[in-house]
Amino acid sequence: MKIRTITINGIIAALYIAITAVIQPIAFSNIQFRIPEIFNHLVVFNKKYFFGVVIGVFLSNLFFSTLLPYDLIFGVAHTVISLSITILLSRFIKNVWGRMLANSFVFSIMIFIVAYELKLAIGVPFWETWLLTAIGEFTVMVIGMPIMNAIFKRGIL
Repeated sequence: MKIRTITINGIIAALYIAITAVIQPIAFSNIQFRIPEIFNHLVVFNKKYFFGVVIGVFLSNLFFSTLLPYDLIFGVAHTVISLSITILLSRFIKNVWGRMLANSFVFSIMIFIVAYELKLAIGVPFWETWLLTAIGEFTVMVIGMPIMNAIFKRGIL
């Protein structure tokens, strides 16, 4: 991996952690609005950003979650699986907006992994939790689409 790619991944992870620290009260519960999830769209532009997002999720969960080790396993698995599906789908979806929309749906559907984690860890109802976390995830991801597109168009990444 090139130094530039490693550096960008480090910055992505650091930003994910910093934003999670600021919004911590709404980032960890059965109703989640984890704003740094918009960084998941970065793999739509370049799959090399996969590692920065995954490391950001892992370290955020390690530093701020009260559900260790659950969040380290289920939360990171959700991100790894969802990003991998998006990378595969990107081979077939050529339009950037279409890829970001597909990414939003993938993350929202796959959030059942986090809903299952919350059922195991704190005993909340699975279906209700899946619905609430999916709504939060989808909302954040859709709001993040124009932001990530603007960042990419400006050549920041």
